[in-house]
Amino acid sequence: MNWGYTGPCLRASGVAYDVRKAYPYDLYDTVDFDVPTYQGGDVFDRYRVRMDEIRQSLSIIRQLLDRGMPEGPHIVDDPHVALPPKEACYNQMEAMIYHFKLIMDGIQVPAGEVYSMVEAANGELGFYAVSDGSAKPYRLKCRPPCFPIFSSFTDLIQGGTLSDSIVSLGGLNVIAGELER
Repeated sequence: MNWGYTGPCLRASGVAYDVRKAYPYDLYDTVDFDVPTYQGGDVFDRYRVRMDEIRQSLSIIRQLLDRGMPEGPHIVDDPHVALPPKEACYNQMEAMIYHFKLIMDGIQVPAGEVYSMVEAANGELGFYAVSDGSAKPYRLKCRPPCFPIFSSFTDLIQGGTLSDSIVSLGGLNVIAGELER
């Protein structure tokens, strides 16, 4: 917790925190799934959490497939927010104008600030945005899950061997692109 772990690394240390359960989004509050946890916090427990999460993901997919795809549109019908269909842009002047305005000016959002997150493969992927009311954010900060996890790497391998460090790093499943903070 002190390192800011989320995701499988946190759950392998006995904390059953999952953004999909704590702050449900999309259809996660309508499906039944468990948050696998283990107590050891080591490479083996991180592996076991990931294997159990595969089983939980399959269960979620099966539940959603059993419901079937709902009828109706799957995108908002508002030309100020959603890009028009490509074919419409070729044949309708209004569609081309909306397309151009959305690409060039963006979506007008109200002034304010928000933090929102999803459960990514390695934990909580969050975004903090501050808007001054224009189409461009005044401030935007990404909170990737791997940066705090990798920050603990030197403490994890302290006193170990070189081969232990390789296994420990692999068990963290660090995405290097998230480390350029």
